[in-house]
Amino acid sequence: MEGFIMTAQLLLSLSILIAVHEWGHFITARMFNIRVEKFYLFFDFLFPLANVANFSLIKYKKGDTEFGVGWFPLGGYVKIAGMVDESMDKDQMKAPPQPWEFRSKPAWQRLIVMLGGIIVNVIVGIIIFICLTYFVGDTYIPTKYVNTHGGIEARELGRKIGLQTGDKIVAINGKPFDDFSDVSQPDALLAQDSYYTVERNGQQINISIPADFIENFNSKDAALSFVAPRLEPIVGKVEKTFTPYDSVKEESTGKEMATIAGQIDLRPGDRVVEVNGHAIEFQDQVSKAVRDQKRDSISIKIKRGEQVLSFTKDFRNHHIIGYLPKGIDEKELSIITYGFGESLGLGAVRAFGVITTQLKAFKKIFTGQISLKNSLSGPIGIAKAYGGEWDWVRFWSMTGLLSMVLAFMNLLPIPALDGGYVMFLLYEMITGREPSEKFFETSLKIGFAILIVLMVFVFYNDIVKLFN
Repeated sequence: MEGFIMTAQLLLSLSILIAVHEWGHFITARMFNIRVEKFYLFFDFLFPLANVANFSLIKYKKGDTEFGVGWFPLGGYVKIAGMVDESMDKDQMKAPPQPWEFRSKPAWQRLIVMLGGIIVNVIVGIIIFICLTYFVGDTYIPTKYVNTHGGIEARELGRKIGLQTGDKIVAINGKPFDDFSDVSQPDALLAQDSYYTVERNGQQINISIPADFIENFNSKDAALSFVAPRLEPIVGKVEKTFTPYDSVKEESTGKEMATIAGQIDLRPGDRVVEVNGHAIEFQDQVSKAVRDQKRDSISIKIKRGEQVLSFTKDFRNHHIIGYLPKGIDEKELSIITYGFGESLGLGAVRAFGVITTQLKAFKKIFTGQISLKNSLSGPIGIAKAYGGEWDWVRFWSMTGLLSMVLAFMNLLPIPALDGGYVMFLLYEMITGREPSEKFFETSLKIGFAILIVLMVFVFYNDIVKLFN
């Protein structure tokens, strides 16, 4: 079910973004009286083989334009009269130019048509970020709260770079910060010579962030393996049983076992105060004490209301505690709302911040500081980022982010992308000469080949990550 929800969110998001992108080309073409023969969400052929498996799921004609939904869900296109595009229809180019064709218009008008999709993606991205800022605002865990309530719990990735449980992160790249989630944001991880300043045992030390560290954050759950605020050992949700997984056979055993919480009948609100004679102050101490258990039994003391209860239970074959700790109380969170005027400015800044992040990432890729393979996510990776539950705030946040990313990627000067057409048009406007038809067609074929190789690489990379 989770996989279905992830896929549905990705398809809906991409459908919206593809439709508005192609509408950008469509509306700018119509502004200059250029005929648009087709407007398709998804391809009605096996991209990039324009004459293979040609059929539509839905189509209807209005005026000169056929609107439809294709069967191949990897993009979309508008077929503009007098232009060689994804459909590779070159027959019309053999006839004399007509006044309603793309090729008959001045270079500046053709440039606007080619930029139309990118411009609309940027506008949509900005609108989404403005709406999220205005209607949702910001809710976050204050760094001050974390640092006055035990500091951080350093998990696998955090320990990997030298962070320790109990550290208090007081600055990122020399600057104090309010929102604790900033420690795992791209602004921190992509900065040149980035580092955390932490307070440890009364002294401040700097912990360097490796240049390629951001490669660890490609999945939605990566931040959960980094650092988290230390939590009190108060029981939240209880799972009384679990089904073990046989790592040798790589399959579920199908046999239910009682968790530790199930054996001692833990209840929401209980507070763990001692494990095996060791006083407990934070939840990570409970996890460590259970994980390090060497005996066949475990002793636990809990506080339930005014009572302190002691339990000693057999403990063999597993280390499953069976409860989730109670989270941080809502009254400790910072909640910020913004007026409409504030949202306009802040939403735009956040939208263009996505582009800035992309540029920083590309710089690190081209300088060899981070790996292209580990930095790219395809449809599977992106779908996982939406999560297995339908959350409209996360859905629109991802859609806004993808809208800006698609605008940026489409502007890259690769033939077959909008940026490639823009590159040729700028050449024409500067030199006064159009590239030859043969050169343009060859460049387009090379561009399609690059896109296909990249697409295969991204899909393969996604599958490898899925099974690793």
